[in-house]
Amino acid sequence: MRAVLGSVVVLALACGATVRAGQPAKLDANKLIGKWEPAPEKVEKKKDKKDEDKTPAGPPLPPTVIEFTKDGKLFVTVGEAGKDYRLDGTYQLMADKLIVSFKLPDKEVKETLTVKKLSDAELVTEDSKNRVETLRRKP
Repeated sequence: MRAVLGSVVVLALACGATVRAGQPAKLDANKLIGKWEPAPEKVEKKKDKKDEDKTPAGPPLPPTVIEFTKDGKLFVTVGEAGKDYRLDGTYQLMADKLIVSFKLPDKEVKETLTVKKLSDAELVTEDSKNRVETLRRKP
């Protein structure tokens, strides 16, 4: 369960903001509201068979839904083998920064993310460890 919760936190924290040409981008907060899911990762084909052996494929992530509400609440739901885990948190969108926080049983997690792109269909963020995450709006 810790692994699932850890992956959820990483996914949720990867919802951020960015700076274009040295100035914070103006983001429409209404575009953030709704349900999002991680976009499938793009896999590059290896040119050399030796390279394929060096990069093991990781296990697929369980279905994850991240929901942003109008009142600043954040819900992350992860499904695994018929069980759903849900994390409740809050968020604030300030200029191009998305500040998210979760209360876990043993600690509170707070992360400031940079929003690289926010459109009606796609949300691209970067966290404090320079990990970029792409989310797509759930139909």
